[in-house]
Amino acid sequence: MADLRINFAGIKSPNPYWLASAPPTNTGYQVQRAFEAGWGGAVWKTLGDPVLNVTSRFGAHHFNGQRVAGFNNIELISDRPIEENLKEIYETKKRFPDRAIIASIMVEPKQAKWHEIVKRVQAVGVDGFELNLGCPHGMSERGMGSAVGQQPDLVEKSTMWAKEAAEVPVITKLTPNITDITATARAAEQGGADAISMINTINSLVGVDLDTWNTIPNVNGKGAHGGYCGPAVKPIALNMIGESARNPHITIPISGIGGVSTWQDTVEFMLMGAGGVQICTAAMHHGFRIIEDLVDGLNNYLDDKGIVSVSDIVGRSVEKYTDWSNLDLNHKIVARINTDVCINCNKCHIACEDTSHQCIDMLQDKHGIEYLEVREEDCVGCNLCSIVCPVDGAIDMVEAERLETPMSWNERQTAIQMLEQNIVNS
Repeated sequence: MADLRINFAGIKSPNPYWLASAPPTNTGYQVQRAFEAGWGGAVWKTLGDPVLNVTSRFGAHHFNGQRVAGFNNIELISDRPIEENLKEIYETKKRFPDRAIIASIMVEPKQAKWHEIVKRVQAVGVDGFELNLGCPHGMSERGMGSAVGQQPDLVEKSTMWAKEAAEVPVITKLTPNITDITATARAAEQGGADAISMINTINSLVGVDLDTWNTIPNVNGKGAHGGYCGPAVKPIALNMIGESARNPHITIPISGIGGVSTWQDTVEFMLMGAGGVQICTAAMHHGFRIIEDLVDGLNNYLDDKGIVSVSDIVGRSVEKYTDWSNLDLNHKIVARINTDVCINCNKCHIACEDTSHQCIDMLQDKHGIEYLEVREEDCVGCNLCSIVCPVDGAIDMVEAERLETPMSWNERQTAIQMLEQNIVNS
């Protein structure tokens, strides 16, 4: 079988699956249960000055019959005494020396505060630190979390202060609640971070109860914005990881977080540049035993591809991710409907007729049986018909005959400028 071991910024783990800093890593009991199940590592729930949490804390977005398509929480960092956490970290590491234990920490953006907590926590034998500069609720109102993570200068300083005291690798966790995450990723690297992790949760309000008009969740009739995670945020996380991985000024490893639920998600995140993944919502939804499917699925995939080590797939798709202006304007695909598979639900026709390019015709054969056919000369290859089609194999998106050489917008503009210059010169 393929080798699933990773060495992430100097932190070794038997597989790329870590539990993210969240409710599943709140106690030694939980983390040890996870390690017994097969998880490769855990980022301990964020340590700092203990807080008071509220009830209720969680909400979920259910969509079209799928439970927990998205997950929302207003829970803060650990509300347990730091001494208890440190004792349990020590005991857990002693019992599972081959598993990665990373301590998530959060304090005010002051040098002395970072020095104090780093020295205190690393004394119990953690393998690394994750600086929580991304929590979007509660702590941010106190000048921590995303209040720091949204300011590149504070990201750099906080990372630098932690690194001054740390004897183990430091990972800086970034907030997605920002225009350009590469700005803070670069700041973390400039501050000396050994790695970055992304994304933390996204500012959100998950819903409103139509009977009581209370927000979801609510605390005695009042609500607040929380952090959004789960499968729904996966595309956002993938983009931010890809943008950072392809940035030539960001050279440190990336720990991928945000909607990873399956081994397929894992492969996508690693192809886009993640050196390992962290998981929270899927474990909260289905329990720690999901690790068995995650590991088996990843092993089988790598074996089928003839890939020896999971680390060999890291970043393999990054070069394919570029700016829109570099895309080939002359590339053309069209939809083709396989009438022997089509069930004539007409969803593709409705979608194309009402909201796309009106290129799917409803026709009749010589027996009066209706069928659908694409006018390929009018099809723009938008994919909408194949997306709404409920039957696998009923619609194929195929490459049309190429009539022109590849040309991107940038190449087109360069050609126009050269032509204009030649006219001027002549």
